[in-house]
Amino acid sequence: LSLSLCARLCQALTKEHGEVEEGRTMASEKAETIVAGKYVEMEKEGDDKSAKGKLSKYFWHGGSVYDAWFSCASNQVAQVLLTLPYSFSQLGMVSGILFQLFYGLMGSWTAYLISVLYVEYRTRKERGKVDFRNHVIQWFEVLDGLLGKHWRNLGLFFNCTFLLFGSVIQLIACASNIYHINDNFDKRTWTYIFGACCATTVFVPSFHNYRIWSFLGLIMTSYTAWYLSIAALVHGQVEDVKHSGPTKMVLYFTGATNILYTFGGHAVTVEIMHAMWKPQKFKMIYLMATLYVLTLTLPSAISMYWAFGDMLLNHSNAFSLLPRSGFRDAAVILMLIHQFITFGFACTPLYFVWEKMIGVHDTKSMLKRALARLPVVIPIWFLAIIFPFFGPINSTVGSLLVSFTVYIIPALAHMMTFAPASARENAVETPPSFLGGWAGMYCMNIFVVVWVFVVGFGFGGWASMLNFIQQVDTFGLFTKCYQCPPRKT
Repeated sequence: LSLSLCARLCQALTKEHGEVEEGRTMASEKAETIVAGKYVEMEKEGDDKSAKGKLSKYFWHGGSVYDAWFSCASNQVAQVLLTLPYSFSQLGMVSGILFQLFYGLMGSWTAYLISVLYVEYRTRKERGKVDFRNHVIQWFEVLDGLLGKHWRNLGLFFNCTFLLFGSVIQLIACASNIYHINDNFDKRTWTYIFGACCATTVFVPSFHNYRIWSFLGLIMTSYTAWYLSIAALVHGQVEDVKHSGPTKMVLYFTGATNILYTFGGHAVTVEIMHAMWKPQKFKMIYLMATLYVLTLTLPSAISMYWAFGDMLLNHSNAFSLLPRSGFRDAAVILMLIHQFITFGFACTPLYFVWEKMIGVHDTKSMLKRALARLPVVIPIWFLAIIFPFFGPINSTVGSLLVSFTVYIIPALAHMMTFAPASARENAVETPPSFLGGWAGMYCMNIFVVVWVFVVGFGFGGWASMLNFIQQVDTFGLFTKCYQCPPRKT
């Protein structure tokens, strides 16, 4: 892809709306009414008191604060739970803990910025009587409405590329995990199989319909996290265990960018917010989700690194070091199901972009939309077969794509949107008072941009690319079974 190609693509994706005149001031209560209005109407219109309607409401059609929390928490942890012990072996215990806490807070901050920009964009549009009843707002459209086509092109390029590789990573993780309970097929063959399975996500209409899946997904990852923690402690330390990390700068920054990737799962924040009945309530949801996720990622990574130490440097999947048991098989199966769900989370925004490009996004026929979505899965399937490097690919995507998609661009966009005095005066969401107003918010944003650009993209990109190239040189592209132990004869 190139930015020029994105510019052409966007011509087919977006519809130009008239300029909306802004009032001098607007009360926050009025803003909430405008933002939530359309969804309240939709909820009432779609009210069905039949048994089938009630069942659909409870399990299928969500839009509450709790649905958003489950979606954020479930989507955030995913398969990185299995690679964080690998990152700890690269970083060392202390740095691993500190980076998780630091990037967890930073990710929550930029998710908050995205939510502010979404509410600002939607409020401005709905003042102009724009109806989003059959249209899902996406991040590149927010940037377009607030800052213009160049920002739209930038957001579209990074967001789509990140979500593309995010889907690839989930597919690679499926093959890597299932191999630990059934090695009759190599990992490449399992990738073929799970690629076909994941293609069924084309039938999920939107993020409204992930209610039960988000809930179950979080239960599955919670079980897996505590299984890793307890199994490592029960196993105890291996003989002559060594905890020598960090030993090399390349490994150190590779591990750090994997954690950057871990807490950069909010590339779908706008779509999750749009699926809420009252999107303005999203502000603190991502932080609450991150705090819960930390209760899963820290104990499991600490326990695994304590038990196996430097052995993790050659085992990017934590399952590979634990003895096979019923509990481990259950964890593998649950993670497989969760990765299928997370694949849907990452791919659904890509489906929306593709639908808008070919002009079927507004159609009410789900079968027509599902058939139109299928071509999106093909390049994901192909890339997962080319680059099956479970672990190293996370760091590479984190440094080159996540750093811009969910950290640098949101912080810069927020500063640019509210640079004019009139924009600050009429802002729907004002900065929290404890930050010191707009000055404090700008200081936070500048820090995020500088830190992530230098440490995440600069050092992290250098280290991750070196590590990734080393994997290609060692195993080759299209490798049939990445990091597989020798087959017993």
